[in-house]
Amino acid sequence: MEIYLFIIIILFVLAVSDLIVGVGNDAVNFLNSAFGSRVAPRHVILLVASAGIIAGTIFSSGMMEVARKGIFHPQHFYFPELMTIFLAVMLTDIILLDFFNTFGMPTSTTVSIVFELLGSAFAVSIIKIISNSQDMSMLVEYINTSKAIAIISGILLSIVVAFSVGAIVQFIARMVFTFDYKKKMARYGGLFGGVAMTSVTFFIVIKGAKGAAFMTPETKHWIMHNADMIILFSLIIWSLIFQFLYLLKVNILRIIVLLGTFALALAFAANDLVNFIGVPIAGLNSFQIAQGLDNPTTTLMEQLQGKIATDPWLLILAGFVMIGTLYFNKKARGVIQTSLDLGRQYEGDERFSSSPLARSIVRANLALSDGLIKLLPDSFIKFLRKRFEGANKSLFDEDGNPVSFDLIRASVNLIVASILISIATSWKLPLSTTYVTFMVAMGTSLSDKAWGRDSAVYRINGVITVIGGWFFTAFIAFTIAGIFATIIYFGKLIAIIGLSLLAVYFIYRTHKLHSKQIEAEEPEEAIEVGEETSVLSTLDKINNRYKKFFSNIIKYLGSTLDAFAKFERDVLKENVVMNKKIKKTANKIVNEIIFIIKNLSDSEVKKGRRYGKIMGATQDISYNVRSLIQMLFDHVNNNHRPLPPEKNNNIVKVNDALTNQLKAAMDYFEDNSKYPEFVKKTELITNLLQELDEQHVNMLRNESTGDYSSRGNMLYLDILTTADNISSQLFHLVTVINKNYVSLKEQNGKD
Repeated sequence: MEIYLFIIIILFVLAVSDLIVGVGNDAVNFLNSAFGSRVAPRHVILLVASAGIIAGTIFSSGMMEVARKGIFHPQHFYFPELMTIFLAVMLTDIILLDFFNTFGMPTSTTVSIVFELLGSAFAVSIIKIISNSQDMSMLVEYINTSKAIAIISGILLSIVVAFSVGAIVQFIARMVFTFDYKKKMARYGGLFGGVAMTSVTFFIVIKGAKGAAFMTPETKHWIMHNADMIILFSLIIWSLIFQFLYLLKVNILRIIVLLGTFALALAFAANDLVNFIGVPIAGLNSFQIAQGLDNPTTTLMEQLQGKIATDPWLLILAGFVMIGTLYFNKKARGVIQTSLDLGRQYEGDERFSSSPLARSIVRANLALSDGLIKLLPDSFIKFLRKRFEGANKSLFDEDGNPVSFDLIRASVNLIVASILISIATSWKLPLSTTYVTFMVAMGTSLSDKAWGRDSAVYRINGVITVIGGWFFTAFIAFTIAGIFATIIYFGKLIAIIGLSLLAVYFIYRTHKLHSKQIEAEEPEEAIEVGEETSVLSTLDKINNRYKKFFSNIIKYLGSTLDAFAKFERDVLKENVVMNKKIKKTANKIVNEIIFIIKNLSDSEVKKGRRYGKIMGATQDISYNVRSLIQMLFDHVNNNHRPLPPEKNNNIVKVNDALTNQLKAAMDYFEDNSKYPEFVKKTELITNLLQELDEQHVNMLRNESTGDYSSRGNMLYLDILTTADNISSQLFHLVTVINKNYVSLKEQNGKD
């Protein structure tokens, strides 16, 4: 039994790791609405979610049987076979979820664990059938096929229903409250709060009653058969409470969002805790049963079919591990950010690119929209447009900080998700909390016109990518778990050690990759624009973006030119990939300038400020830097002849002069009085480029070009021209910004 004790230890080590990885993925389910609306400071949101998690762990004991007997029939398996299944599942789960977390893609831990159990049990069942010379029809005796079919159906159903219901409810809510919802709260706030909290109350009671170990069967029976009365009294009581709170000037929407966050966190812990520790607990139960058997390796595990109590302290301990992950796991923030990026109200730098399918969907919807506008009366169209006035305006919280969406949408996200999960639970339908919460959020963002003409194709492609990832999860989970189970079945201890080391190595590699992604992203404090924000203060903040932008250009241009001189293709290739970073930084700066201008008063935006020139110069600098890096890589990648040493030396001189100009620009952003120094550096590189251009033209006229080809001549001239473009646009950029500063300071002095 020593080897099986070793497996149990591995299972629980993996359980802790799986909790950390899994919570990193599932945190988006209950934190998305609270973070997106900035309903409260981060520590308050996490505190509320933590309370929900601890409450949910108490209700989760009833779900643990899913891992023991929900997907396969344990009475047909021997103890060693079950341990093979459980170990294969846990190894697959931690690798798969960590992979998705690394790339910030939300996936369903429920679907992953179900299909891992299905895949590993399927593999072991096939081995048993072949070994015993049985017919393949015996597979249904080993696998709970009806459960698997029900889960797959639930996946498809939850995607469509959650998206549709979320879109419809948000449309109705916005029609009632509009985007200027604060004026409507006096009339409808109490009722809205009553409906919201009734759904949350019903959600907590139904979810709790299903899995609470401390509730008697009689209590559960009474709750299930008096649901209508619970709903009615909750609606009346909560409506009165919220109307009273509104009269006391309390922001009732904040209370709704925070309590909804608590409810979904409870649901996550109650419903999804089994996804992380259910399999190790099932393994522990099997080990405890096997210890009481005379010959556990040849005795079928029929006892797993019965009810087995789970130690509540084990569940609570798991809850605290989950809470720790919420506070410290950086990958969790990446998954949450993906959901927020796809649902935010404002446009900006999009996380996903376009695709043919997304473009086709957008074109079809535009055609449908145009058709409906022609069919519907003009008066109704005008009414709709009036109700949705302000959809394209930037949103802010009470402190003037930009938010992804307002509290109305955050409340609807939580209400609809709570109701749908409650209904599915009461009807005993298989459901993924990830699918429901994500698709509800996407449906509400669609109704709120968050997917405008300029962002729809990217947002839709993002949703398609996430949904595709869900189905990819099911296929990969089934396949890898089956392969791992087969390897463990035949490889025994050597296979167990080998696969465990593989999992450790994989997590190490993804951690390194994620660290590089974090470094590349360079997360920065958001530019905040409130009603009292001035142009001068906001431009000061954007200057910090420019300093990092120029710093990256210096870094990658220097590295590229050095690698070009040495013909180091790998370094050049890596820098081409990092071109995206330069483009993304430039786009972020431009989007923030647009964002600021849209939210400034008319008196603050005057003629002569040339904000368009600033944005254009920023994009031109980005484009020319990326073009220069690309052309140097293409030359080396196509194995063309190197440039002669003297030309490479000239290129180094150009890079040094350009670097000095960029550093002078960075110094200017630190101290505006250093503008004359920047002008001097600009004159130096301008004179150098003019001199080198004349030298090269004279060389072409008077000397043979035998040392290098016409392609080399073209490349050299392109390098000089591109460097000149970068220098010129940099000069225009800093000059316009300097004029703005002088003008603004003069204006502030007069004021």
